[in-house]
Amino acid sequence: MLRRTLLGAAAAAAATPAFAQQPALDPENTLILELPGGRVTIQLLPDLAPRHVERIKTLVRQGFYDGTPFHRVIEGFMAQGGDPTGTGTGGSRLPDLQAEFSPPSRARFIRGTVGAARTQNPNSANSQFFIMFAPAPSLDGQYTIWGRVVSGMDAVDKIKRGAPGSGTVTNPDRIRTARIAADVR
Repeated sequence: MLRRTLLGAAAAAAATPAFAQQPALDPENTLILELPGGRVTIQLLPDLAPRHVERIKTLVRQGFYDGTPFHRVIEGFMAQGGDPTGTGTGGSRLPDLQAEFSPPSRARFIRGTVGAARTQNPNSANSQFFIMFAPAPSLDGQYTIWGRVVSGMDAVDKIKRGAPGSGTVTNPDRIRTARIAADVR
């Protein structure tokens, strides 16, 4: 019986996708969000989206995200933030970024994935982002993935939801602070 249990555990470990494993975090590529519901730690993925990760780090270090709302939150789908106007039309003063889409064989939109929000134009990502509540295969290869939540999904799950359909949030929850772990003393 013990042998079967050990073999079963070994097989399960071997079947775990690399994306789901918990590697040691690099403080320079770790984003810490303080939300009303608690702390969220996001592993930045420069191997997938180097320009997007650099943009996030630049904006975080400028204090850009502090106090910004989660203006669009759709139950069972995602929470979107990063627009200081709270309208979904705002961004930073920096130029838009070219898409850095990953093929689904490298990264997928699953629970905890963090992606770059954009307009219909694939090269329009700027400061807005979204965190997935659940898998959304329709987004795979269509949006840039730049991070993944490694702890604190319970805090993400507590973000105030928006209106059915549009996801527009009245009196939205806000990011209290956003910091790169290497900068936290």
